[in-house]
Amino acid sequence: MNVNKKPFNRRKKSCPFTGTHAPKIDYKDVQLLRRYVSERGKIIPHRVTSVSAKKQRELATAIKRARFLALMPYTAE
Repeated sequence: MNVNKKPFNRRKKSCPFTGTHAPKIDYKDVQLLRRYVSERGKIIPHRVTSVSAKKQRELATAIKRARFLALMPYTAE
């Protein structure tokens, strides 16, 4: 066993939608929503994007609403 090795310390991720100057999640803000959708059109999970669980649900609802209103595509173009 190697004693000199330090344990791997991962930085605690913070939610980009919490705080004073955080952007509001809105289905009309397609530019913001595109950051949380993969190039194939799938919603990226919150463990990858570091969005809190509550805000991830709001984000998913906004993305689905934007898709329904044809502001965003359902699949890759």
